[in-house]
Amino acid sequence: MSAVDTAEPAGATSAPAVTERITPVSAVQHGMLLTWRSLLKIKRNPEEVLGLTFMPLMFVALFVFVFGQAMMGDWRAYRDLITPGIIAQSVIFATIGTGVALNTDIEKGIFDRFRSLPIARSAPLIGAILGDLVRYLLTVVMVMLVAVAIGYRPEGGVLGLLAATAVVMAFAFALCWLSAFMGMLLRTPMAVNIFGSVWMFPLTFGSSAFVPTDQMPGFMQTFAEINPVTHVINAMRELLNSQPAGESLLWVLLWTIGITAVFFPLATRAYRRRA
Repeated sequence: MSAVDTAEPAGATSAPAVTERITPVSAVQHGMLLTWRSLLKIKRNPEEVLGLTFMPLMFVALFVFVFGQAMMGDWRAYRDLITPGIIAQSVIFATIGTGVALNTDIEKGIFDRFRSLPIARSAPLIGAILGDLVRYLLTVVMVMLVAVAIGYRPEGGVLGLLAATAVVMAFAFALCWLSAFMGMLLRTPMAVNIFGSVWMFPLTFGSSAFVPTDQMPGFMQTFAEINPVTHVINAMRELLNSQPAGESLLWVLLWTIGITAVFFPLATRAYRRRA
């Protein structure tokens, strides 16, 4: 066989490697895979779960039995009022942990390994947030168990409870993207915790969680009525008590979509720059 027969045709080159295109569906799939990694933290760090459960339990005991009689003259009536508020407050405050954990992983260089994998850039953030939502769900369960143990009986029954849980978890999903953005933007986990608490306190305590808005001073009442946390808590109360919740649910939906639409791309872009 001659050299001419064995030579490759002029201009022939090996086929370039084709990189699989990352679609929104594949991004979600990658995020679900990394959710398992986030859930494994529960096994390695059970103290995190204990913190997410014991703190809400103390809030239930303190607010119901210490302030209940003074606030409404009957701690049982106050228990029925603030149980949805304590659930919402506990879950919303817990979302700060999402940004703290992401910032810690960035500092440890864990996300540098993710960058070498053929996965969507948003997948590590999606996995971390979905894993955190499972832990926040444990907080809801524990608060409800304690509330039921001291006599709380929502008229909406199981369906009302499930619907109220879905409302607060959906809003927490949106806030997790805000927390993730702070985790990517700020330099240290302590800074994330401090800045997160700065805006969480007015959102939660400046809402209808512990006091009806009509009992607040004029300026505070105005703030509380436009506060998204108030809409979340009102929707939860209405669902738990089998009352119409259309307007409150609409506001929660709008706030959830708006916050996610703004901070999902911001968090993803900040992650690309930071990692």
